[in-house]
Amino acid sequence: MLKRASRFLGLILIPFIGSLFIRLLYLTNKKEFVAPESLPEENFIMACWHGELLMIPYAYKKYKKNPNVKIIISDHFDGSLIAKTLSHFGFGSIRGSSTRNGARALIRGIKELKNGYDLGITPDGPKGPRHEVADGIVVMAQKAGVKIVLVEIKASSYWQLNSWDKFVIPKPFGLISYYISDMIDVSEMELDEAKQLIQEGLLKNEK
Repeated sequence: MLKRASRFLGLILIPFIGSLFIRLLYLTNKKEFVAPESLPEENFIMACWHGELLMIPYAYKKYKKNPNVKIIISDHFDGSLIAKTLSHFGFGSIRGSSTRNGARALIRGIKELKNGYDLGITPDGPKGPRHEVADGIVVMAQKAGVKIVLVEIKASSYWQLNSWDKFVIPKPFGLISYYISDMIDVSEMELDEAKQLIQEGLLKNEK
């Protein structure tokens, strides 16, 4: 009972505090966008590595001031924390991953894309291997007939967690650089070819 109550409290407090922390980091850093001025008026999949996920709301909000997006997030408790945190930025969520309820998440992702939503995905999540692209992003893009936007988020000064994804938390008073690609069309590509293109695109500015 106590564990349940503490989890419930955590799902309220931690995401709220987390969203304030993300806003504070964004406000206290200089920003650089190496990105298209605008994107075509069509829905898309936005992808970044799991370790760079923290500051992704501002990459999306550069193009869509009123969010119409759902993020694929794992069914685990930490996924619940991420989903609740992103809800403070107006983001919806689809629960599931390659390791848990993967087929359900894949089917629902395709459905939401066909319904006109944008989709956010970490192609190496939720548990890696780090910087390896799983099949799901390509399958969803091809089945729903949408394009992919790749995002790299690099901080000049940061903390890095000792986790599988080497999760990055920018420190205040530095520079956050957003590298955002044009829309990528993978509709005519073989699976491995598309995955390689996505992987290379998300590693272009890796040091």
